[in-house]
Amino acid sequence: MGYTFSDFLHDILAIRKVLLVILTPIVLLPIPISIQTKESECAYVVIIMAVYWVSEALPIAVTALLPIILFPMVGMMSAKDVSAKYVNDTTMLFFGGLVIAAAIEHWNIHKRIALRILVIVGSEPHWLMLGYMLPTWFLSMWISNTATTAMMIPIANAVLVQLKDAKTMKETTDQSEINGIDNTALELESIAVTEKNEEAIDKPDQNSPKSEDVPDQEDKSESEHLRMSKALSLAIAYSANVGGIGSLTGTGPNLVMKGQSDIVFQKYGAESPVTFASWMQFGLPLSAICLVILWVWLQIYFLRCKSCFSCCHKQDEDTSRRVTEVLRREYTALGPITFAQGAVMGHFLLLVILWISRDLGGVGGWGDLFPEKTVTDSTPSVLISASLFLFPSEIPNIFRFGKTDESIYDSKASKMAVKPLMSWKVVEKSIPWGVILLIGGGFALANGSQVSGLSSWLGDKLTVFSSFEPWVMNLILCYIVAAATEVTSNTAICTLMMPIMAELAIKLGVNPLYYMFPTAIATSFAFMLPVATPPNAVVFSYGYVKVIDMVTAGFLMNIIAVLVLIGATESWGESIFHFHTEPDFFKNSTLTLLNTTVNSTTTCICPPISLPFNSTL
Repeated sequence: MGYTFSDFLHDILAIRKVLLVILTPIVLLPIPISIQTKESECAYVVIIMAVYWVSEALPIAVTALLPIILFPMVGMMSAKDVSAKYVNDTTMLFFGGLVIAAAIEHWNIHKRIALRILVIVGSEPHWLMLGYMLPTWFLSMWISNTATTAMMIPIANAVLVQLKDAKTMKETTDQSEINGIDNTALELESIAVTEKNEEAIDKPDQNSPKSEDVPDQEDKSESEHLRMSKALSLAIAYSANVGGIGSLTGTGPNLVMKGQSDIVFQKYGAESPVTFASWMQFGLPLSAICLVILWVWLQIYFLRCKSCFSCCHKQDEDTSRRVTEVLRREYTALGPITFAQGAVMGHFLLLVILWISRDLGGVGGWGDLFPEKTVTDSTPSVLISASLFLFPSEIPNIFRFGKTDESIYDSKASKMAVKPLMSWKVVEKSIPWGVILLIGGGFALANGSQVSGLSSWLGDKLTVFSSFEPWVMNLILCYIVAAATEVTSNTAICTLMMPIMAELAIKLGVNPLYYMFPTAIATSFAFMLPVATPPNAVVFSYGYVKVIDMVTAGFLMNIIAVLVLIGATESWGESIFHFHTEPDFFKNSTLTLLNTTVNSTTTCICPPISLPFNSTL
């Protein structure tokens, strides 16, 4: 058989990514050639990157590097100017947080926290589910959502195996008793069991269940176990997703939004009100509410519970004991808390305190001890992370008063030196460098959109929706973003949307954060597909959950989570950030631009317009 058309298609599909990378810039060339404006040149770059991000023709982090190539090629910005945008204050904040997260993982502190909570909550299905959700939610605020999920799923799997084994044993025992089989003989003599089974078949008990009832009981038990497995799996994945919005460093889109807000406010000579403390004031309650709703919904959907405290999916005493024993055995295997674990936790708590207390929303903070605009959240982030490379992982012998321990020294060092809590080799392996490049590429792309005027042009076009109530428009935008992030990177979607949302808000006369904050957070509400987020993909790989399970359970969560987000924006978010009030410096800058335009395009001899603000803004 010769070379067929089917073979040709197969070969084309094999190199589809190569073709997509090569053909996309060529196909889109008419945009900059025919329109020949700065906006069209920037749009050309943005569309190419959007295609690559959505299709993942190139790794997402590699695509983030393209502005260094494409912006100089179209003549918009120099490579030097573009490269300078990749590392800024927000990047260093993120890096410091990642080092602390790597230390927590390296010393197995996250597993200790998770198992301790699970031992405390008990083994009843609804409390067990909450026991998995709480540590996943908390840990995902500080360390990678993917790492948290990957750590929790094996623990859940061990418990699920015990649940299944316990139920199987109980059903076997119950059926043996029904058929008149002696349990002692069952354990000691298999022949006796066979004889008694034959005897029971020849002379069945009038009160024994019919044979066809046994498969029904087994099917029901298997169905209950499968529902429990799905519930725990999705509870872990979804908790990681919503936990990320609880802190500024919890997930990539949060940092993208922080960096973009800094760019927007600095453009008008002001300082962004988004700090670690202000983010937690808004994001932590929102995240906690979503977690509770998620817990209730998964109980109703999978465990058939009528309320949080009355669940139809009950466990017998023996099953509960086996689950508790597994969890206690896992926790005991970790041993006592070591000096290194305590030291890392001390560093972590100190960093959180420094982050929160630097700027307490205008009522003071330790940042006031320094000259204005000299310290930011990245300052304690880098300080504490650097300390990890110096602080000893064991008590030095000099403080042991004669008791020596040679194991605390680094034998590879040229001189005997106490091992620190972290080494650079561990950091190199643990930190997701691709995410740092992705965030940096987002800053470069956003800067290009502003320099070219593309974001302003798109903001003008979107003002056609200004007839809607602001909260309705926000709701629509959040649902669009939440739907888009189901099929592509949430950080990439956030990167593309932030400059547009900022310009739209300024055009409509509201605080830029009013549209930036909700749309950034909405990118984390990806509950419907395995490809939506890494936590979804991790739990899907274990085989308990099918795509239809994630779609049906996640659809309602998407709807409810966005509604809660808009409610948070209109209530405590408004009191924290004053979303509906456009800051004066945005108004004044707009008036300055208008006055300059009028004076430059008219020849009237009327006196110049007097504006009540500092003309240097």
